[in-house]
Amino acid sequence: MTSQDAFRHADDLGPHKILHVYQPTIGLKGTLVLDNVAIGPAIGGLRMAPDVSTEECFRLARAMTLKNAAAGLRHGGGKSVLYGDPRMPMDEKERLIRAFACALRGEEGYIFGPDMGTDEICMAWVRDEIERATGLPAMLGGIPLDELGATGWGLRHAAEVAATFCDLTLDGARVVVQGFGAVGLHAAKFLKEIGAVVVGAADSRGSICNPDGLDLDSLTALKRAGRSVAEAEEGRSDTPEAVVEIPCDIWIPAARPDVIRADNVDRLDARLVLQGANIPCTEDAEARLHERGILCLPDFIANAGGVICAACEYAGMDREAAFAAISSRIRANTLEVLNAARDGDMLPRQAALVMARRRVLEAMATRRWSVF
Repeated sequence: MTSQDAFRHADDLGPHKILHVYQPTIGLKGTLVLDNVAIGPAIGGLRMAPDVSTEECFRLARAMTLKNAAAGLRHGGGKSVLYGDPRMPMDEKERLIRAFACALRGEEGYIFGPDMGTDEICMAWVRDEIERATGLPAMLGGIPLDELGATGWGLRHAAEVAATFCDLTLDGARVVVQGFGAVGLHAAKFLKEIGAVVVGAADSRGSICNPDGLDLDSLTALKRAGRSVAEAEEGRSDTPEAVVEIPCDIWIPAARPDVIRADNVDRLDARLVLQGANIPCTEDAEARLHERGILCLPDFIANAGGVICAACEYAGMDREAAFAAISSRIRANTLEVLNAARDGDMLPRQAALVMARRRVLEAMATRRWSVF
Protein backbone atom coordinates (compact mmCIF):
# COMPACT_ATOMS: atom_id res chain seq x y z
CA MET A 1 0.00 0.00 0.00
CA THR A 2 1.40 3.39 -0.98
CA SER A 3 1.16 6.48 1.23
CA GLN A 4 -1.33 7.87 -1.28
CA ASP A 5 -3.58 4.83 -0.73
CA ALA A 6 -3.21 5.01 3.06
CA PHE A 7 -4.24 8.66 3.20
CA ARG A 8 -6.81 8.72 0.41
CA HIS A 9 -9.57 9.74 2.85
CA ALA A 10 -7.59 12.55 4.48
CA ASP A 11 -9.00 16.10 4.43
CA ASP A 12 -9.18 19.09 6.75
CA LEU A 13 -11.31 17.24 9.34
CA GLY A 14 -9.51 13.88 9.48
CA PRO A 15 -9.44 10.99 9.89
CA HIS A 16 -7.15 11.13 12.89
CA LYS A 17 -6.55 7.39 13.01
CA ILE A 18 -7.44 4.15 11.19
CA LEU A 19 -6.69 0.87 12.97
CA HIS A 20 -7.05 -2.67 11.65
CA VAL A 21 -7.32 -5.53 14.14
CA TYR A 22 -6.60 -9.14 13.17
CA GLN A 23 -6.51 -12.30 15.29
CA PRO A 24 -6.51 -15.44 13.12
CA THR A 25 -7.00 -17.97 15.91
CA ILE A 26 -10.59 -16.80 16.46
CA GLY A 27 -11.28 -15.30 13.03
CA LEU A 28 -11.27 -11.70 14.28
CA LYS A 29 -11.07 -8.97 11.64
CA GLY A 30 -12.09 -5.46 12.58
CA THR A 31 -11.47 -1.81 11.81
CA LEU A 32 -11.69 1.37 13.87
CA VAL A 33 -11.80 4.80 12.25
CA LEU A 34 -11.30 7.62 14.73
CA ASP A 35 -12.21 10.58 12.57
CA ASN A 36 -12.07 13.73 14.69
CA VAL A 37 -11.97 14.18 18.47
CA ALA A 38 -11.47 17.95 18.67
CA ILE A 39 -14.79 18.40 20.49
CA GLY A 40 -14.31 15.39 22.76
CA PRO A 41 -13.97 11.59 22.80
CA ALA A 42 -15.77 9.98 19.89
CA ILE A 43 -19.02 8.10 20.27
CA GLY A 44 -19.80 5.76 17.39
CA GLY A 45 -21.46 2.43 16.93
CA LEU A 46 -19.95 -1.01 16.41
CA ARG A 47 -21.33 -2.40 13.16
CA MET A 48 -21.16 -6.12 12.39
CA ALA A 49 -21.69 -7.51 8.89
CA PRO A 50 -19.89 -9.90 6.54
CA ASP A 51 -19.42 -7.27 3.81
CA VAL A 52 -18.29 -4.16 5.68
CA SER A 53 -15.17 -2.33 4.51
CA THR A 54 -12.68 0.33 5.55
CA GLU A 55 -14.34 2.67 3.06
CA GLU A 56 -17.73 2.17 4.68
CA CYS A 57 -16.22 2.54 8.15
CA PHE A 58 -14.62 5.87 7.23
CA ARG A 59 -17.80 7.25 5.69
CA LEU A 60 -19.76 6.23 8.79
CA ALA A 61 -17.13 7.75 11.10
CA ARG A 62 -17.30 11.04 9.22
CA ALA A 63 -21.09 10.97 9.48
CA MET A 64 -20.66 10.61 13.24
CA THR A 65 -18.28 13.58 13.41
CA LEU A 66 -20.87 15.72 11.66
CA LYS A 67 -23.82 14.22 13.54
CA ASN A 68 -22.33 14.72 16.99
CA ALA A 69 -21.28 18.27 16.16
CA ALA A 70 -24.65 19.15 14.66
CA ALA A 71 -26.42 17.73 17.72
CA GLY A 72 -24.32 19.93 20.02
CA LEU A 73 -22.76 16.94 21.80
CA ARG A 74 -19.39 17.12 23.54
CA HIS A 75 -18.15 14.21 21.46
CA GLY A 76 -16.22 13.67 18.28
CA GLY A 77 -16.85 11.07 15.60
CA GLY A 78 -15.65 7.51 15.12
CA LYS A 79 -16.90 4.12 13.99
CA SER A 80 -15.85 0.51 14.27
CA VAL A 81 -16.76 -2.51 12.17
CA LEU A 82 -16.43 -6.25 12.69
CA TYR A 83 -16.34 -8.56 9.70
CA GLY A 84 -18.80 -11.39 10.31
CA ASP A 85 -22.40 -12.53 10.24
CA PRO A 86 -24.19 -11.05 13.28
CA ARG A 87 -26.49 -14.10 13.30
CA MET A 88 -23.59 -16.43 14.18
CA PRO A 89 -23.88 -18.53 17.36
CA MET A 90 -24.02 -16.23 20.37
CA ASP A 91 -20.92 -17.63 22.06
CA GLU A 92 -18.85 -17.00 18.91
CA LYS A 93 -20.21 -13.48 18.59
CA GLU A 94 -19.45 -12.74 22.22
CA ARG A 95 -15.87 -14.00 21.84
CA LEU A 96 -15.25 -11.78 18.79
CA ILE A 97 -16.72 -8.65 20.38
CA ARG A 98 -14.89 -9.14 23.66
CA ALA A 99 -11.61 -9.70 21.80
CA PHE A 100 -12.16 -6.64 19.62
CA ALA A 101 -12.87 -4.51 22.69
CA CYS A 102 -9.69 -5.76 24.36
CA ALA A 103 -7.68 -4.94 21.24
CA LEU A 104 -8.98 -1.36 21.42
CA ARG A 105 -8.51 -1.00 25.19
CA GLY A 106 -5.88 1.70 24.71
CA GLU A 107 -8.00 3.79 22.31
CA GLU A 108 -9.43 6.03 25.02
CA GLY A 109 -10.72 8.51 22.44
CA TYR A 110 -13.38 6.02 21.31
CA ILE A 111 -16.59 5.04 23.12
CA PHE A 112 -18.48 2.02 21.76
CA GLY A 113 -22.20 2.16 21.01
CA PRO A 114 -24.60 -0.31 19.34
CA ASP A 115 -25.18 -0.29 15.59
CA MET A 116 -26.40 -2.65 12.91
CA GLY A 117 -25.66 -6.21 13.98
CA THR A 118 -24.98 -5.32 17.64
CA ASP A 119 -27.23 -4.45 20.56
CA GLU A 120 -27.37 -3.65 24.27
CA ILE A 121 -26.05 -7.06 25.30
CA CYS A 122 -23.05 -6.59 23.01
CA MET A 123 -22.36 -3.27 24.72
CA ALA A 124 -22.53 -5.02 28.10
CA TRP A 125 -19.72 -7.33 26.93
CA VAL A 126 -17.65 -4.30 25.89
CA ARG A 127 -18.31 -2.57 29.20
CA ASP A 128 -17.22 -5.68 31.07
CA GLU A 129 -13.90 -5.65 29.22
CA ILE A 130 -12.95 -1.96 28.93
CA GLU A 131 -15.76 0.16 30.52
CA ARG A 132 -16.08 2.50 27.50
CA ALA A 133 -19.55 1.63 26.19
CA THR A 134 -22.95 3.23 26.01
CA GLY A 135 -26.35 1.96 24.91
CA LEU A 136 -26.25 -0.53 27.79
CA PRO A 137 -29.10 -2.72 29.09
CA ALA A 138 -31.36 -1.09 31.66
CA MET A 139 -30.18 -3.57 34.32
CA LEU A 140 -26.71 -2.01 34.04
CA GLY A 141 -28.04 1.52 34.34
CA GLY A 142 -28.26 2.11 30.61
CA ILE A 143 -30.94 3.57 28.39
CA PRO A 144 -31.53 0.73 25.88
CA LEU A 145 -31.84 2.97 22.85
CA ASP A 146 -32.76 0.21 20.38
CA GLU A 147 -35.38 -1.27 22.71
CA LEU A 148 -36.92 2.14 23.37
CA GLY A 149 -36.52 3.43 19.82
CA ALA A 150 -34.41 6.53 20.40
CA THR A 151 -33.54 7.00 16.74
CA GLY A 152 -37.13 6.43 15.67
CA TRP A 153 -38.30 8.99 18.26
CA GLY A 154 -35.98 11.53 16.68
CA LEU A 155 -37.21 10.69 13.18
CA ARG A 156 -40.77 11.41 14.27
CA HIS A 157 -39.78 14.91 15.42
CA ALA A 158 -37.73 15.52 12.29
CA ALA A 159 -40.80 14.53 10.25
CA GLU A 160 -43.04 16.95 12.12
CA VAL A 161 -40.74 19.87 11.32
CA ALA A 162 -39.85 18.80 7.76
CA ALA A 163 -43.50 18.27 6.84
CA THR A 164 -44.11 22.01 7.10
CA PHE A 165 -41.49 22.59 4.37
CA CYS A 166 -43.17 20.32 1.82
CA ASP A 167 -46.83 21.13 2.53
CA LEU A 168 -47.43 17.70 4.04
CA THR A 169 -49.99 16.77 6.70
CA LEU A 170 -48.77 13.88 8.83
CA ASP A 171 -52.28 12.76 9.79
CA GLY A 172 -52.99 10.25 7.01
CA ALA A 173 -49.51 10.52 5.45
CA ARG A 174 -48.39 7.30 3.74
CA VAL A 175 -45.07 5.96 5.05
CA VAL A 176 -42.69 3.37 3.60
CA VAL A 177 -39.85 1.95 5.70
CA GLN A 178 -36.85 0.35 3.99
CA GLY A 179 -35.14 -1.69 6.70
CA PHE A 180 -37.73 -2.81 9.25
CA GLY A 181 -35.29 -3.28 12.12
CA ALA A 182 -34.66 -1.41 15.35
CA VAL A 183 -34.74 2.03 13.70
CA GLY A 184 -37.40 1.44 11.06
CA LEU A 185 -39.80 -0.39 13.35
CA HIS A 186 -39.86 2.37 15.96
CA ALA A 187 -39.99 5.16 13.38
CA ALA A 188 -43.10 3.49 11.94
CA LYS A 189 -44.65 3.12 15.39
CA PHE A 190 -44.02 6.72 16.45
CA LEU A 191 -45.31 8.11 13.15
CA LYS A 192 -48.42 5.95 13.39
CA GLU A 193 -49.12 7.50 16.80
CA ILE A 194 -49.56 10.89 15.12
CA GLY A 195 -51.81 9.57 12.37
CA ALA A 196 -49.46 8.32 9.63
CA VAL A 197 -50.25 5.09 7.78
CA VAL A 198 -47.46 2.62 7.02
CA VAL A 199 -48.14 1.26 3.52
CA GLY A 200 -44.83 -0.46 2.78
CA ALA A 201 -41.89 -2.11 4.52
CA ALA A 202 -38.84 -4.11 3.55
CA ASP A 203 -35.98 -6.08 5.05
CA SER A 204 -33.04 -7.93 3.49
CA ARG A 205 -35.27 -10.80 2.32
CA GLY A 206 -38.28 -9.06 0.80
CA SER A 207 -40.85 -6.28 0.89
CA ILE A 208 -44.55 -5.93 1.59
CA CYS A 209 -47.05 -3.36 0.39
CA ASN A 210 -50.66 -2.55 1.29
CA PRO A 211 -52.12 0.83 0.23
CA ASP A 212 -54.71 0.51 3.02
CA GLY A 213 -52.03 0.19 5.69
CA LEU A 214 -49.99 -2.59 7.26
CA ASP A 215 -50.45 -4.13 10.70
CA LEU A 216 -47.31 -3.09 12.58
CA ASP A 217 -47.90 -5.62 15.35
CA SER A 218 -47.94 -8.41 12.76
CA LEU A 219 -44.74 -7.17 11.11
CA THR A 220 -43.02 -6.81 14.48
CA ALA A 221 -44.01 -10.36 15.46
CA LEU A 222 -42.58 -11.70 12.20
CA LYS A 223 -39.25 -9.96 12.75
CA ARG A 224 -38.99 -11.14 16.35
CA ALA A 225 -39.58 -14.68 15.11
CA GLY A 226 -36.66 -14.34 12.69
CA ARG A 227 -38.91 -14.14 9.65
CA SER A 228 -39.29 -11.56 6.86
CA VAL A 229 -41.90 -8.82 6.59
CA ALA A 230 -42.59 -10.24 3.12
CA GLU A 231 -44.34 -13.16 4.85
CA ALA A 232 -47.11 -10.90 6.12
CA GLU A 233 -50.54 -12.03 4.95
CA GLU A 234 -52.29 -8.68 4.50
CA GLY A 235 -50.27 -7.26 1.59
CA ARG A 236 -48.48 -7.89 -1.69
CA SER A 237 -44.98 -9.29 -1.25
CA ASP A 238 -42.05 -8.57 -3.57
CA THR A 239 -38.26 -8.31 -3.67
CA PRO A 240 -36.36 -6.03 -1.25
CA GLU A 241 -35.54 -3.60 -4.08
CA ALA A 242 -39.22 -3.20 -4.99
CA VAL A 243 -39.73 -1.07 -1.87
CA VAL A 244 -38.26 1.88 -3.79
CA GLU A 245 -41.31 1.95 -6.08
CA ILE A 246 -44.08 1.91 -3.46
CA PRO A 247 -45.98 5.24 -3.72
CA CYS A 248 -45.88 7.18 -0.46
CA ASP A 249 -45.52 10.57 1.16
CA ILE A 250 -42.59 9.73 3.46
CA TRP A 251 -39.86 7.24 2.51
CA ILE A 252 -37.49 6.17 5.31
CA PRO A 253 -34.28 4.30 4.46
CA ALA A 254 -33.24 2.61 7.71
CA ALA A 255 -30.72 -0.07 6.74
CA ARG A 256 -27.49 -0.10 4.73
CA PRO A 257 -25.59 2.64 2.87
CA ASP A 258 -26.29 3.69 -0.72
CA VAL A 259 -29.75 2.17 -1.13
CA ILE A 260 -30.82 5.20 -3.21
CA ARG A 261 -28.46 5.69 -6.14
CA ALA A 262 -28.39 7.19 -9.62
CA ASP A 263 -29.76 3.95 -11.08
CA ASN A 264 -32.93 3.85 -8.95
CA VAL A 265 -33.58 7.38 -7.66
CA ASP A 266 -36.11 8.18 -10.38
CA ARG A 267 -38.21 5.22 -9.30
CA LEU A 268 -38.80 6.77 -5.89
CA ASP A 269 -42.35 8.14 -5.54
CA ALA A 270 -42.39 10.26 -2.37
CA ARG A 271 -42.53 13.84 -1.11
CA LEU A 272 -40.15 13.55 1.85
CA VAL A 273 -37.14 11.29 2.45
CA LEU A 274 -36.06 10.94 6.09
CA GLN A 275 -32.65 9.29 6.31
CA GLY A 276 -33.00 6.86 9.20
CA ALA A 277 -29.81 5.03 8.21
CA ASN A 278 -26.34 6.50 7.88
CA ILE A 279 -25.27 7.44 4.31
CA PRO A 280 -28.30 5.73 2.67
CA CYS A 281 -28.26 8.00 -0.41
CA THR A 282 -25.40 8.78 -2.75
CA GLU A 283 -24.57 12.43 -3.40
CA ASP A 284 -25.82 12.32 -6.99
CA ALA A 285 -29.07 10.71 -5.82
CA GLU A 286 -29.65 13.49 -3.29
CA ALA A 287 -29.03 16.08 -6.00
CA ARG A 288 -31.55 14.34 -8.24
CA LEU A 289 -34.16 14.24 -5.46
CA HIS A 290 -33.69 17.99 -5.04
CA GLU A 291 -34.20 18.50 -8.79
CA ARG A 292 -37.42 16.50 -8.60
CA GLY A 293 -38.73 18.59 -5.70
CA ILE A 294 -38.46 15.78 -3.14
CA LEU A 295 -37.26 17.05 0.24
CA CYS A 296 -34.42 14.89 1.58
CA LEU A 297 -33.33 15.42 5.19
CA PRO A 298 -29.74 14.19 5.63
CA ASP A 299 -28.73 11.39 7.95
CA PHE A 300 -26.70 13.32 10.48
CA ILE A 301 -29.66 15.62 11.15
CA ALA A 302 -32.59 13.19 10.93
CA ASN A 303 -31.24 10.12 12.72
CA ALA A 304 -29.24 11.70 15.55
CA GLY A 305 -31.67 10.43 18.19
CA GLY A 306 -29.63 7.33 18.92
CA VAL A 307 -26.34 9.09 19.57
CA ILE A 308 -28.02 11.89 21.56
CA CYS A 309 -29.52 9.20 23.78
CA ALA A 310 -26.14 7.45 24.03
CA ALA A 311 -24.39 10.67 25.03
CA CYS A 312 -27.06 11.41 27.64
CA GLU A 313 -26.65 7.92 29.10
CA TYR A 314 -22.87 8.30 29.22
CA ALA A 315 -23.35 11.59 31.10
CA GLY A 316 -25.57 9.88 33.68
CA MET A 317 -28.95 11.22 32.53
CA ASP A 318 -32.19 9.22 32.65
CA ARG A 319 -34.59 8.19 29.89
CA GLU A 320 -36.94 11.15 30.29
CA ALA A 321 -34.11 13.68 30.03
CA ALA A 322 -32.61 11.84 27.06
CA PHE A 323 -35.86 11.73 25.09
CA ALA A 324 -36.51 15.40 25.85
CA ALA A 325 -33.03 16.23 24.55
CA ILE A 326 -33.66 14.19 21.39
CA SER A 327 -36.89 15.97 20.54
CA SER A 328 -35.64 19.49 21.27
CA ARG A 329 -32.28 19.16 19.51
CA ILE A 330 -33.57 17.40 16.41
CA ARG A 331 -36.47 19.81 16.01
CA ALA A 332 -34.15 22.81 16.36
CA ASN A 333 -31.52 21.42 13.95
CA THR A 334 -34.09 20.36 11.35
CA LEU A 335 -35.64 23.81 11.41
CA GLU A 336 -32.25 25.56 11.16
CA VAL A 337 -31.05 23.38 8.29
CA LEU A 338 -34.22 23.57 6.22
CA ASN A 339 -34.53 27.33 6.70
CA ALA A 340 -30.91 27.76 5.60
CA ALA A 341 -31.43 25.45 2.61
CA ARG A 342 -34.51 27.40 1.52
CA ASP A 343 -32.98 30.83 2.06
CA GLY A 344 -29.68 29.88 0.40
CA ASP A 345 -31.26 27.89 -2.43
CA MET A 346 -29.13 24.85 -1.63
CA LEU A 347 -29.57 21.17 -0.85
CA PRO A 348 -30.42 20.38 2.79
CA ARG A 349 -27.18 18.40 3.06
CA GLN A 350 -25.16 21.41 1.97
CA ALA A 351 -26.83 23.56 4.61
CA ALA A 352 -26.30 20.86 7.24
CA LEU A 353 -22.63 20.50 6.31
CA VAL A 354 -22.06 24.24 6.70
CA MET A 355 -23.57 24.13 10.19
CA ALA A 356 -21.77 20.98 11.38
CA ARG A 357 -18.39 21.87 9.88
CA ARG A 358 -18.51 25.30 11.50
CA ARG A 359 -18.93 23.69 14.92
CA VAL A 360 -16.11 21.18 14.33
CA LEU A 361 -13.71 23.81 12.96
CA GLU A 362 -14.40 26.11 15.91
CA ALA A 363 -13.39 23.30 18.27
CA MET A 364 -10.34 22.44 16.17
CA ALA A 365 -9.15 26.05 16.41
CA THR A 366 -8.78 25.63 20.18
CA ARG A 367 -6.67 22.46 19.95
CA ARG A 368 -2.90 22.34 19.60
CA TRP A 369 -3.04 19.50 17.07
CA SER A 370 -6.36 20.37 15.44
CA VAL A 371 -8.20 17.06 14.94
CA PHE A 372 -7.09 15.53 18.28
